[in-house]
Amino acid sequence: MTNDTQTVKKYGFAAFIPMFVFLGLYLGCGIYYTITGTVEQPWNQFPRHAAILVGIVAAFLMNRYMPLTEKVSKFCRAAGDEGTMMMCMIFLVAGAFSGVAKAMGGVDSVVNLGLSLVPVRFILPGIFIITALVATAIGTSSGALVAIAPIALAVAEGTGSSIPLYFAAVYSGALFGDNLSIISDTTIAATTGAGCEMKDKFRMNLLIALPAALVTVIAFSLMSSGAQPISGDLSYSLVKIIPYVYVLAAAICGMDVFIVLISGTFLAGLVGIFTGSLTLAGFAQAIGSGMSGMMSTAIVAIMLRGLIGIITVYGGIDWLVDVLHRRVRTRKGAEYCIGFMSGLLDFALINNTIAIMIAAPLAKDIADEHHIAPKRNASLLDIFACGVHGLAPHAGGMLTLSGFYAALNPLAVVQYNFYCYFLLLAAVITIQFGLMRTPEEKEYIRQQNEAKSARR
Repeated sequence: MTNDTQTVKKYGFAAFIPMFVFLGLYLGCGIYYTITGTVEQPWNQFPRHAAILVGIVAAFLMNRYMPLTEKVSKFCRAAGDEGTMMMCMIFLVAGAFSGVAKAMGGVDSVVNLGLSLVPVRFILPGIFIITALVATAIGTSSGALVAIAPIALAVAEGTGSSIPLYFAAVYSGALFGDNLSIISDTTIAATTGAGCEMKDKFRMNLLIALPAALVTVIAFSLMSSGAQPISGDLSYSLVKIIPYVYVLAAAICGMDVFIVLISGTFLAGLVGIFTGSLTLAGFAQAIGSGMSGMMSTAIVAIMLRGLIGIITVYGGIDWLVDVLHRRVRTRKGAEYCIGFMSGLLDFALINNTIAIMIAAPLAKDIADEHHIAPKRNASLLDIFACGVHGLAPHAGGMLTLSGFYAALNPLAVVQYNFYCYFLLLAAVITIQFGLMRTPEEKEYIRQQNEAKSARR
């Protein structure tokens, strides 16, 4: 039998080699073909699942002491965890709803109604605001993405605008809600790990997130300031808009996103049959084609989660946490450490909830040692995980968006994801200049300064 100490050899930084292989192939080839302009869809030349497969092979070639069967077993256990499977199911039912809504004319009606009532220059910031409200109400970015992204795509295509720009508006709004909502899983993980009340973390977060959101609205308004009025046929059917109204209302009321999408799919089918735009067979085919469009995205999510599981087994995450912790010397350094640890873990794990859960115990120790208030600790954990998540080209939200538009350039979405940049900048400013400190923290700092003066 293989010795356990040999089996679980820790590689430290080298544990991330398989991830670098995946990102190098996927991003490298996408950037190369984009620059050369030799193909029409540069980001499809080396598909993500092919790049991840090469990364998985690289992971399996590492650690010769561990039997291949054991590596495969650990990969499968990580790939099949509950969170990943739920995300894949959401992908599939989102595809079903999108396929049926499009087939019965719901997307066209929603888009034409919006273009008829709202000036073009206000549509982009409006999409950000609507998505932010929905995500805040339902407490999840994925539910808001799957509800609003198809509409944003249709508007972008109808106006001849940049699809990545409109997707970035949706993504920014979704992450605003995911970060701020008191029922978000990231909020629950951060407040539980830091030991504070949700309302206290919400107030602390709001003072940082709201200015970032306001600047984001201005940025998106400026980006659409040159948009031209839309002419042509903008006819719509109010009946065909009902499924979208239902989905948004049900989500805001707190219904589970999985149930919302399934019931919304059947409601869209009934509307299509009632209006004569769908037959029963057409309804079933629309479900199938919509789900088929998301299957590649689900497979990528499963493979990527399995790869991250192997990296964790090889000690990559433990190494990252340990390196950051050793560099803490001051209170400011402690706040930077908490934020960077949460953000880097999210980039490595592409799951902000898991990243926060892993970082939270060590972050609490650091916060206690440097007398950082629990609500401040929770806020930093959530903000940096959220901000970095929106800038990761391989994150789950990006997979969702690419499921609706296969030729999507993820770096273009990252480029326009203004909210994440402004959110991280606002958080860094509060750290660098000692802002957002509680009365208790200020009193402790005053006492420390007096003690230092007395020693002199």
